[in-house]
Amino acid sequence: MLLQQVFDRLLAAYGPQHWWPGDTPFEIMVGAILTQNTAWGNVEKAIVNLQENDALTAGVIAGCGHDRLAAWLKPSGYFNIKATRLQNFCHWYLARGGFEALSQWPTSELRHGLLSVNGVGPETADDMLLYAFERPVFVIDTYTRRLFSRLGLLDGKLAYETLRGHFETALPVEVALFNEYHALIVHHAKHACRKQPLCATCPLATDCMVTG
Repeated sequence: MLLQQVFDRLLAAYGPQHWWPGDTPFEIMVGAILTQNTAWGNVEKAIVNLQENDALTAGVIAGCGHDRLAAWLKPSGYFNIKATRLQNFCHWYLARGGFEALSQWPTSELRHGLLSVNGVGPETADDMLLYAFERPVFVIDTYTRRLFSRLGLLDGKLAYETLRGHFETALPVEVALFNEYHALIVHHAKHACRKQPLCATCPLATDCMVTG
């Protein structure tokens, strides 16, 4: 089975996912940092806290006290670490002119810049690139590794960049496709391809190596 065929089956089974949740590119980038090691529902609570305190801007986040920011982020877990990471990002973001200025950067340069921020790793940077900046980069996460290892299509233990390259080579390089594919993988992993898989409900079960 080809990577495109996996996408086609997931889309037929679940329909469009309409990702990423967020009203503005900046909110999407904040969410990409806050979603590290937590469920999206917890991120939403933290974002609501920022909104209710008129703090969902780079200037306010960069300028407010660490403890105050951490209190707003508490629902997202690891709130002290995330407060530091979010402030690191906002200082970097503001120093380079914000979204409009960064939108003019070539993708490779922008990715390199995002990765230079303490607390922004490859998955978070690629979330930002794909969903906020609308660049055609494929996001690799734990769900992707799990699903494609079980299908026998890719070795989930390969390095992040190697796996990303497989998808970007095998698929048409399109923002809309990469956006929808990643969202469908996440949905599928939460509803069927869990750590303990629910194979009876899986639209890919006939081609899976671990179907029980």
